[in-house]
Amino acid sequence: MAPRSSSDRMPITRRHALYPILILYALVGLMFGPIGHQVSDDMPENRTHPYFPDQVWPYPVLAMAVLIGLGLMALIGQPLLQPGQPADPRAAIIPLPEWYFFALFQFAKVGPALITTILVPVGLVLALIFWPLLDIRLGPGIARRLGWREWPAPKRNGITGTIWIAGLAIIGALTLWSALAPQLCIPWPYNGPVCGA
Repeated sequence: MAPRSSSDRMPITRRHALYPILILYALVGLMFGPIGHQVSDDMPENRTHPYFPDQVWPYPVLAMAVLIGLGLMALIGQPLLQPGQPADPRAAIIPLPEWYFFALFQFAKVGPALITTILVPVGLVLALIFWPLLDIRLGPGIARRLGWREWPAPKRNGITGTIWIAGLAIIGALTLWSALAPQLCIPWPYNGPVCGA
C-alpha cells in the first residue's frame, strides 16, 4: 500500500488541538441547519416579526406589573403585617383547625369520638377510592332490582349524583356552621347541645 500524499489527508486529524472545535462547529450545523437559512425565509412577510423588540419587550413590562402589584399589596395589606398582641402562655386557647377541616371538626362533636373521628373519615376516603368500582359492580344489580334496563351512565346517573350533592351539602353546611355561626347551638340527643367552633 502506497503512502498517502499530503493532499489526500485531512489537515486536522483526531489528535489536532482544533479537532474538538471543528466537531462542535459541525454538530451545531447539523442540529440547527444550514447557517444563514432561517425558518422565516420560507414564511410570507406578513406572518413574521422581528425577535427584537417584539419578543423582548413583554418581559420587562410583566416584571414591572409584578413589582407594582407586590408594592400595592404591601401598601394595602400593611395593617395585616403589623405584629399582633404578644403571646401570653397563661391565656386559655381554644384550638381551631384550618378552614378545610371545619366540617370534620364539627362532625366530631355529634357522636362518639371513635366513630366520628376515625371510622367515618376512613370509610369516606375508602369510598372515594373505590367508588368507580362500586358504581360499575353494584350499579347493574341495583338496576335489576329496581326493574331498569341498565344502570345510568356516570354523567347522567341521578342516584349517584344525588348522593354526591347531598354529601357536598352536608360538608358545606358543617363548614359554614363552624365558621360563621359559632354561637349557634343545636340540641343533640347523644351528648347534649352541639355548638359551632
